Amino acid sequence: MKGSLARLSIFVDGNNMFYAQQKNGWFFDPRKVLAYFTQHEHTQLMNAFWYTGIKDSQDQRGFRDALISLGYTVRTKILKEYYDDNSGRYSQKANLDIEIVIDMFNTVEQYDSVILFSGDGDFERAIELLRSKNTHITVISTEGMIARELRNVTDRYIDLNSIRQFIEKD
Repeated sequence: MKGSLARLSIFVDGNNMFYAQQKNGWFFDPRKVLAYFTQHEHTQLMNAFWYTGIKDSQDQRGFRDALISLGYTVRTKILKEYYDDNSGRYSQKANLDIEIVIDMFNTVEQYDSVILFSGDGDFERAIELLRSKNTHITVISTEGMIARELRNVTDRYIDLNSIRQFIEKD
C-alpha cells in the first residue's frame, strides 16, 4: 500500500457498544474515534455508520444530530419490547445487524478496510465474505463481550480498553 491511500469504512453497532462501554465503566467519544482511525496520512475515511435503537423519533435526537454533524450516517430502528422468561423482566432490543451487513456490502467497492465496533457473533459469515474480497477487517469490542466466532474470522481484534487513552470521552 506504499504511496496509495487506504480507504476505510467504520461501522458502529451503537447498542452493542453502549453495553461494552457500560461494562468497562467509560465511554468513547465518536469524534475521537474518527480522529484516531484516520490519523495516518495514507488513510482516507470513506464512510462512517452508526446504528442505534430508539424509543421514538425524538429519542437521542441531540446525539444523533451530533453524530451526523461529525460525518456519521446514522441508521435507527424503533426498539421492540420482549418478555424474558428467564429473568421475568421486559427488555428492549432493536436488532440492526441486517442493516449493518447491507451497508457493508452496498458500499464494498468504496473501501479496502473495515473497522467494526461490535462483539456480535452474528457478523461471522459477513466478515468471512468480506475477507474473501481482500478487505481487511478490524473488530473492536471488549473482553467478555466479543464472540469467539467473530474473533476467529477477523484480521485484527482490538480491545476497547487498549485504545481508551485515545478515544475516551472527556
